[in-house]
Amino acid sequence: MTDSPSPSSLLGRHSHHRALLTLPAQEAYVSAARHFAADLLETWSVPAIERDSAVLIVDELAANAAQYGHERMTLLLVLDDGTLHIVVTDSGTTVEHHRPDTAPDEHGRGTNIVQHLAQSTEVHQTRSGRKVRACLRCSP
Repeated sequence: MTDSPSPSSLLGRHSHHRALLTLPAQEAYVSAARHFAADLLETWSVPAIERDSAVLIVDELAANAAQYGHERMTLLLVLDDGTLHIVVTDSGTTVEHHRPDTAPDEHGRGTNIVQHLAQSTEVHQTRSGRKVRACLRCSP
């Protein structure tokens, strides 16, 4: 885990807060990711409404990473110039597909929740896993 102000060409010129957590890709660790995010965002003085939305996004993305990842999942939180970047990476090699024989209330809602709460989302599949980024504006 890291928490340090540093400049980043990827996320802008301004200093920002950054924290990284790596966990086994198992459902038992999803709550650890959620609590880590909640505590950290409170420390960073993220307002409660944005913090609640961010924690829900972390919960959904970590649950997917735990379900589809093989070995590990990482949670990267970067607060930069009023935008919170939430990046969850897993070591999975397949992209999640909605199965037609599964009731819509059982699977697939998490992605919709993340897309509704976040200002933007991106999914990238690589040889080593999947990276999902959600960006959320945070008021000062």
